[in-house]
Amino acid sequence: MTTEYQIRVLPEVAASEQSLKRWLQEEKGISADEVLAVRVLKRSIDARQRTIYVNLKVRVYVNEEPVDDEFTRTDYPNVEGKPQAVVVGAGPGGLFAALRLIELGVRPVVVERGKRVHERRKDIAQIARTQVVDPESNYSFGEGGAGAFSDGKLYTRSKKRGNVEKILNVFCQHGASTSILADAHPHLGTDKLPNIIEAMRNTIIRCGGEVHFETKMDAILMEKDRVVGIRCGEQTFMGPVILATGHSARDVYRYLDAQHIEMEAKDLAVGVRLEHPSELIDKIQYHNKEGRGEYLPAAEYSFVTQVDGRGVYSFCMCPGGTVVPAASGANQVVVNGMSNSQRNSPWSNAGMVVELHVDDLGERSLLELPPVPDVDVKGGALAMMELQERLEYAAWMHGNRSQAAPAQRMAHFVNGKGSFDLPKSSYTPGLISTPMHFWMPDFVSKRLQQGFKNFGKMSHGFLTNEAVMMGVETRTSAPVRILRDRKTLQHVRLQGLFPCGEGAGYAGGIVSAGVDGERCAEMLAAYMNGMEN
Repeated sequence: MTTEYQIRVLPEVAASEQSLKRWLQEEKGISADEVLAVRVLKRSIDARQRTIYVNLKVRVYVNEEPVDDEFTRTDYPNVEGKPQAVVVGAGPGGLFAALRLIELGVRPVVVERGKRVHERRKDIAQIARTQVVDPESNYSFGEGGAGAFSDGKLYTRSKKRGNVEKILNVFCQHGASTSILADAHPHLGTDKLPNIIEAMRNTIIRCGGEVHFETKMDAILMEKDRVVGIRCGEQTFMGPVILATGHSARDVYRYLDAQHIEMEAKDLAVGVRLEHPSELIDKIQYHNKEGRGEYLPAAEYSFVTQVDGRGVYSFCMCPGGTVVPAASGANQVVVNGMSNSQRNSPWSNAGMVVELHVDDLGERSLLELPPVPDVDVKGGALAMMELQERLEYAAWMHGNRSQAAPAQRMAHFVNGKGSFDLPKSSYTPGLISTPMHFWMPDFVSKRLQQGFKNFGKMSHGFLTNEAVMMGVETRTSAPVRILRDRKTLQHVRLQGLFPCGEGAGYAGGIVSAGVDGERCAEMLAAYMNGMEN
């Protein structure tokens, strides 16, 4: 017999199957000897009060062995000799698009400008040692995209747009822990993601697809208003195209703009990365001077407030994580965060960002940012991207023209004071103390200052000089939206071109990009069927 229960237990009870069996015996009168297995279906932590509880949905197997799989498998047939489609980009949007194409009987050819995921790791490690970013192999470019070396967060609000459970199950099929199916805020961890991504690539190849690395798209091939393939150097790859190049492929945006392929500037958010000692965040969030103790994970937080008509909020919070150099080219400093699966770093960090609307581009303090040398200003659809570039160039200038990040203690920033020294940090390229309130645009810095004050009132101890803020956090989302038809997901003018995922302006993380990749694959398959008929 199987029975499901919604239960609320202490962390030490939720920590193991044995302790759950004992609890069920005491509270539900079920003999622990009769319970052959307890499977956790849903799990969340309630830390609103001083006593912390874990909310669980469990399936209890009484005198019955569990026979059902912990996740749902997808069948991927062999597609050798089948009609071919091109997927540009091997991030989550591109990988899930390719896998869905295989399900639908279409042979995917994936082209990726960067390297295989395990080779990327070496180039990323070099950044701290050499202060040089490889423009084709970095935290943004390469197999797995910007999400490959991140916390691997799998939480999304895009459930109305696609099958989130399907995405999670595909990850499990390729090696992810089944805990992601239960956790309220699931994550994979940067130490686990590379092997999962490699397994997804192997599925594509095993089923007859192709994956090409260090293969950069130079041009989209068109016949009148129909896309028929792409050119990469001397190679051509023919078929309708899913364009999933990620939010940092600025050369692609410039190419599309030069080809008059319809796009528009998109609202985004910019700011800093804020790092606290994880022990301090644990004490604050768990209301306990002893911290999280033995049974709780590194604590998370989420803040949002309004300052002068714009949202100020935390973004991509990485408990027990590290801050990493996320620039994708020369003369720019960009910071981001990541965590391993155990989330056991001494630090916790999050982006702290301010909403920026396209209409704000004429604001005086934004216009006063130094222009980037040798970069033509186009405006129009590229206006927000050009603002990103100016902010990143300013950070590079104030970071001693290296990958060292300009930084300031949190309370000093709020009070308009310089920081003569800085706390230890996870950011390996190093920090440069600089008055960020002085050189960052007032539009951003003044809202951050007030936002930090508000957060300090919401959570006592959060506003502190034990925390250090680093600049700049600009890659929160794509600065451009490539226009597509809502029903067919094709470009508004070009048949056979399917702008996809975060880089096209239609996703905001690993799961939503995967969902959009699957939807684009479905629309591409329907388009190909229509051409045949």
